[in-house]
Parts: sequence; C-alpha cells; structure tokens
Amino acid sequence: MNDKVSIGLVQLAAAETPAENLRKTIPRIEEAAARGAKIVGLQEMFTTKYFCIDENPDRFDLAEPIPAGPTTRELCAVAKRLGVVVVAPMFEARGSEVYHNTAAVIDADGSYLGKYRKMHIPQDPCFEEKFYFTPGDLGFRAWDTAFGRIGVCICWDQWYPEAARLTALAGAQILFYPTAIGWLPEEKAALGEAQHCAWETVQRGHAVANGCYVAATNRVGVEGRTEFWGQSFVANPYGEIVARASADKEEVLVAECDLALQREFRRIWPFFRDRRIDAYGEITKRLRD
Repeated sequence: MNDKVSIGLVQLAAAETPAENLRKTIPRIEEAAARGAKIVGLQEMFTTKYFCIDENPDRFDLAEPIPAGPTTRELCAVAKRLGVVVVAPMFEARGSEVYHNTAAVIDADGSYLGKYRKMHIPQDPCFEEKFYFTPGDLGFRAWDTAFGRIGVCICWDQWYPEAARLTALAGAQILFYPTAIGWLPEEKAALGEAQHCAWETVQRGHAVANGCYVAATNRVGVEGRTEFWGQSFVANPYGEIVARASADKEEVLVAECDLALQREFRRIWPFFRDRRIDAYGEITKRLRD
C-alpha cells in the first residue's frame, strides 16, 4: 500500500430529492477520483436537505435501509468502477420506528464494509435531531480499506474527545467527520466567527491528541434559517490545515495524507503509550459530584 494517499471531500448544496442528490454527487466522486483521490468522503445525510429544522413525521419517508437500499447499491457500483473508497452518510431506516443518522463505508472493490451510526444526537433550535434519530448502537469503529484504515464519526460527535479517542484506539489513521453545521441569522454577527473557530479547533485537537488525519466535510447553502458554512477541511496529525474549502461554493477538495508521517507521529509522541488507563474510571460518570 502506498503511504501517500489522496482523499477527496465533496462539499455541496443539497437538492430537493434523494435521487437528485445522488445524481449530483456521483459526478463529484468521479471528479475526485480523476484528481487522484482514493478515499472520498461525502457530507452528512448527503441524499437529503437537512430536514431536522423542525419535527415532521413525513420526513421519515426519506430514510432507506443500509446496505439493502438503492443508494448503497449504486455507490458500491460507483466505488468499484472508479476504484475508490466511499464514505456515504445517509438517513437509515431500521425496522419499525427506528431510524439512524448513519454512514456506510464502501471499499474500492465495491464491497460494503460496514456502517457507523451517529452516537451523539443534538437537540437545538433548527437542529431537532432527537425527534428523528435513535442514538447509535454499533460503537466507535474503524475499517481496513484498500488505501488505509479509516474511522467515521458524524457531526455532533465532533465535540467529544471520547469519540475520536475510541475510534483512533481502533486503529483509524484517517478520521472522517461528515457534517451539517451552520449559522442561525440571529447568531452570526456576534458569534459566527467564534463558532466556526471552535468547530475547526476542536477537530484539529483530535488530530493531534490521536495522531491521525482528520477530514471534515460540511455542506453549503441556506436551508430554512440555517446558513451552512462549508469550509470542509483536512488536518494532519500536527493539527495543521493541509486543505480547506470555501465558505459558500460547491467544490471537491482533494488533499494528500502521508500515512508514513502519521505512523512516525505516533512513535515520537506516544500519547497512547502514556495514557493512565488505571485512572480514568470516572469518565463513565455524568459528573463527578
């Protein structure tokens, strides 16, 4: 396996229907592959607009099973044709009355490797996710792909160091964070710059603390009252931004990840070795009160 692996992040404004979004996304995966990307990450729930702006039971009709649904099947064919790994976040229908915010992981030969179900579910104005999503029950995972071992967490998971740590402890060399995050109009002037800084900084910290690359894919455009801020990025294990997309344009971001650098980082800064696992038992408490 080549230590230099290019990854592609597809940053788009969402169309109205899953079929339209799939038709819009496949040419961007092809573009990423043509530019040398071997692993392509899509944005959170890429087949839909961000429908969690309110509580509407009709939106459950947008969900589909994974991997049996049509989107996973189509992307498996695309991955095989292009020889790329695809991280495909979707709205998952699971049996009766249970739905998840999920990412399917597809290898470069078109095989379905597995899925990650979003563990941390937010509830804020215009982000009414607890109505739609059951918390994930598959834990924090990593997969061996044709081009490296990758892990996936989703959006709100970004704020939790425990999620990044457990995914890295499973061996992830590159941690993908598909995302749908933006500004509300009443907050942007006073807090917009600070909010974006916090979002980017915490993930750069995850890259450093865990000695891995971090790749965050956001969407762009205005949906409801939310202005999605784009700025998808890739950070190396030192927390340096090696590539960043624009705030308002659809684009495919391609960045090279040096897995030899990633391995060397973990050797010279052996954070995993020096963890005091005997002293962390209380981390499972809500508060130490």
